[in-house]
Amino acid sequence: MRAEFPDFRLGKVLATSFTGTLSERHGDAVERIPTPQRLVDWLVVNGLAVGSCTAAQLDLARELRESIHAVATAAAIQDALPASAVQVINDCSARGRAAAVLTPEGQRRWRLSSASRVEDALGVIAADAISIVAGERDGKLALCASPTCQAAFFDTSQSRTRKWCDMNTCGNRQKKARFNANQRKNLRAVD
Repeated sequence: MRAEFPDFRLGKVLATSFTGTLSERHGDAVERIPTPQRLVDWLVVNGLAVGSCTAAQLDLARELRESIHAVATAAAIQDALPASAVQVINDCSARGRAAAVLTPEGQRRWRLSSASRVEDALGVIAADAISIVAGERDGKLALCASPTCQAAFFDTSQSRTRKWCDMNTCGNRQKKARFNANQRKNLRAVD
């Protein structure tokens, strides 16, 4: 990983982890895939290794990311899915030519074609988004309770009441803010 870029926020769900490559959408936004090589890095970390990426492919990836975010947000608040975003997801899914393969350890991996590897990887991400929004997976879409984040995430907790996209970032930040506010309140009460 390149040290000059912010860390990736990795999750267990590919599509919503991909939308996390732009975080703090309602605060000081943090772009985690600012260059084509950084997209390659993210894909490698997520089991979708590609050799290279062009600026046009990075633009396509960002368009897919924003479309997934728009559709997931609409689904989480039970609103109508934006047609243009649905079209981008469907187009990326159809364009990809990845194949699921079984490893000797019994794990599913993706084999990408040699002709359009980034498009194949984006097709896998788009297909994952489709399976989540269509309700094919056990869990529910929700929005992060952090006012600066509000990222869509896939809640697979037993109670389906998770509040934060990532407990180590948004959750801890909110708990720390609440603790500090209580400390200030208690200090004022003592004065």
